[in-house]
Amino acid sequence: MSLKLFVGNLSFQVDDSELEQVFRQHGEVVSARVVMDRRSGRSKGFGFVEMGSEDQAKQAMDALNGFEVKGRPINVSLARNQQENDRNSFSGGGGDRQGYGGGKRRSYNNDY
Repeated sequence: MSLKLFVGNLSFQVDDSELEQVFRQHGEVVSARVVMDRRSGRSKGFGFVEMGSEDQAKQAMDALNGFEVKGRPINVSLARNQQENDRNSFSGGGGDRQGYGGGKRRSYNNDY
């Protein structure tokens, strides 16, 4: 059974193939993906690596957590599934999403 790892603190110059090369030394890499910002096309500084087995994932996590890649020590941990992330996200107090200020929106136009 494969296991997905979260990789944080990536240098913005690391791409998918470089991420795969780092983890390939510790077993079969099923997939390696650096998350990119949709607007700018730049790396967000984190990614995910899916290893071929739980043992390989644990070995990679132990060996690579704190390992320096392109001048930055990476953080490697077990990835949480998307449903768990959604359930634990901050809803903003009942889902009104108006934040501070009671929902009043200020306009800074020249209608004074």
